[in-house]
Amino acid sequence: MTDSAGGTFGRRGAGGSFGPGAGASASGRGLIRRRRRKWLRWTGLGVAALVVAAVGAGCAVYAKLDGNITPDETAAAELARYEKERPTSIARGARNILLIGSDSRSGDGNARYGRDSGTERSDTTILLHLSAGRRSATAVSVPRDLMVDVPSCRRPDGSRTEPMFAMFNYAFQVGGSACTIRTVEKLTDIRIDHHMVVDFHGFKDMVDAVDGVEVCLPEPIHDKAAKLRLPAGRVRLNGEQALGYVRARKSLGNGSDTDRMDRQQRFLGALVAKVQSNDVLLNPAKLYPVLDAATSSLTTDPELASLRGLYELVRGVRDIPAERVQFLTVPRESYVYNSNRDQLVEPEAQRLFDRLRADAPVVVTRGAPADSAAKSRNSLRQSDGYSAYEEDYEEVFFGYGKSGGMRADDPETAVSPPPTFRGNTASEDTCE
Repeated sequence: MTDSAGGTFGRRGAGGSFGPGAGASASGRGLIRRRRRKWLRWTGLGVAALVVAAVGAGCAVYAKLDGNITPDETAAAELARYEKERPTSIARGARNILLIGSDSRSGDGNARYGRDSGTERSDTTILLHLSAGRRSATAVSVPRDLMVDVPSCRRPDGSRTEPMFAMFNYAFQVGGSACTIRTVEKLTDIRIDHHMVVDFHGFKDMVDAVDGVEVCLPEPIHDKAAKLRLPAGRVRLNGEQALGYVRARKSLGNGSDTDRMDRQQRFLGALVAKVQSNDVLLNPAKLYPVLDAATSSLTTDPELASLRGLYELVRGVRDIPAERVQFLTVPRESYVYNSNRDQLVEPEAQRLFDRLRADAPVVVTRGAPADSAAKSRNSLRQSDGYSAYEEDYEEVFFGYGKSGGMRADDPETAVSPPPTFRGNTASEDTCE
């Protein structure tokens, strides 16, 4: 409809007033602008609410994970008491972490593994050496039956033990993590920078959080004590099965603790490879349970007893190639006075400790240790992780390398190659 001037009805009329024109109609631009402003306002409030909710959820998740970790204040106080006796670090940037698997029957879900006697022993102890620059990681198992000098330690009731020559896991039984750390430092002359203690429950949860870990069994397993019944071949173990697998001793292999440690190392290598896979690290739905499991049932030194502390440690470790994550056991043999106990094999054990302390490389192999510079050098060259890092070490330890100016067979310039120890890496397929 139009007026006499031919304009649209609602434009300025003779009286100068506005009718219900385009700027004020139910479908006009003014209403559209008002609706748009209202929509934007509500959308902004919605986004803000989502951000606040996300931050709140993030804070809640952080607080939960952070609160899972128990700081080992007692051990820190005991170690401070003996600070002057402890070794000093000589390799700047390298870190040595003592990983202790407790066989405590106290706590959620642990009673099924035996009676809680009020004490605990170190079912598994591993010295983890992280090289400066985080190019490699070397995990060294210490046999629980190894005969060692255990220093005077503080018992949980405040009394103190007498120094004695005993099995290694006696240290954790009488004096906890502080006594174990001091015993390892006395044995190796390596400064322990951090320590972690995890019990059965935490181990199982970690395996379940990554949807199980695949291992290869050369023959079927039927172990009533370990509650294991598994077929031969490739088998994916859940947390309960994995715990039985790494703890079983008499019914698997040759029944020795050395064989059990080899099995533990192969399993840990497979676990590391699984955690490093993108399927876990890049999937928040899988990553959170892993973080939750990794922090639950975990006791650490106060410096690591927070997500920030653990993150600072893990940040430099996550990119280490699986072939540069090595597992081995300290060179050991049957104790001369008791075949059911162990003693160190020298000078091989001291050579291993010296190199870890100096952050010098070692080589592991599944077979017998190499006995020549050529074999050691070839072990490095055949590794998938061979790089400029190893070339630098060749130049230092073999007497030649990228510079090409020195010869390994020149007695005036040759330096001993990295020693080779029996072990495995996280990249190895347990079925091969």
